[in-house]
Amino acid sequence: MIGKLLMRDLQMLLPGGRRGGTMLPLLFFVAVAVLYPFAVGPDAPLLAQTGGGVIWIAALLAAILPLDRLIAPDLELGVFDQLALRGVSEEMVVAIRVLAHWLSFAPLLLIATLPAAALLGLEGDTVRLVLLGLLAGTPGLAAIGVMIAALTAGLRGGAALSGLMLIPLAVPILIFGAGSLARADTSGIAYAGAFSLLLIAIAPFAGGAAIRAAREG
Repeated sequence: MIGKLLMRDLQMLLPGGRRGGTMLPLLFFVAVAVLYPFAVGPDAPLLAQTGGGVIWIAALLAAILPLDRLIAPDLELGVFDQLALRGVSEEMVVAIRVLAHWLSFAPLLLIATLPAAALLGLEGDTVRLVLLGLLAGTPGLAAIGVMIAALTAGLRGGAALSGLMLIPLAVPILIFGAGSLARADTSGIAYAGAFSLLLIAIAPFAGGAAIRAAREG
């Protein structure tokens, strides 16, 4: 059952999926990397100094784009009711959805970081820290996204509210991940990874409770 649910979620959320999954998060991420040098100007030292933080902000904003597709459509179609009748708990569904959400955007962003780093003139050590930071932080972003999507699924204007709620909750990951670039060490990445693990542990229970409340309401 777990494998079937994961395959179903991936078919919907991956680019070209049934739920309208597109390359928009990836294109948005690349667009920020392309446009930022034009906004700052041809100042190579400044680009190299700030480029890693720009990549982090672009990754955070790109993670927000698919939030309206994560929970609300299944809640409206009664998918969670059918799964509950089959003995599948909301917590399990949310945990699988977190994994599917991460797989649908994070690997593409990690790959796109390489050309983005070249456009921003980042050095090899900085690129390595950015990649490690994104690898540690994006699971937490995925967990926050699914959790907030579940909390706002039954609300009018939930898509806009989801983005507003995600940004402040994601600030610790952004601080630790981007902060590692300023200190040129991996301690911040370790904190970002620990915060991601905490969010991954909380998300199934918080998201499952929110879905049950929406179903019963």
